[in-house]
Amino acid sequence: MPVTAIVVAVLALALGAWAGVRALRDQPVILRQLVAAGVVEAALVVQAVVAAVAVLGGHDLAEAATFWGYLVFALLVLPGAAVWALVERTRWSSVVLVVGCVTLAVMEVRMVQVWSQTGAS
Repeated sequence: MPVTAIVVAVLALALGAWAGVRALRDQPVILRQLVAAGVVEAALVVQAVVAAVAVLGGHDLAEAATFWGYLVFALLVLPGAAVWALVERTRWSSVVLVVGCVTLAVMEVRMVQVWSQTGAS
């Protein structure tokens, strides 16, 4: 699971940097960025499947509700930012995408922390 989290975080930060450049240039989100957000979202779905298989295979989570809550919310962040970007056709759509990507990266770090704890404490 930590490997998938690293992949998702790196993809999210790359997309956030791209959106940040567009925000600094006073440009809105473009379709290619929304497609890239879809790629990040697909990586998140893969992460969810990997985590579910690991838990079903016996991985013990100390804070299962926290982990799954983070994962479900993470799955909602980029679609929410994408909807906002489609409605708001100014530079602020790029800012929203940056915020969503950074939020996602921070959530990934937190999920790895929760994943690394064991329930045997």
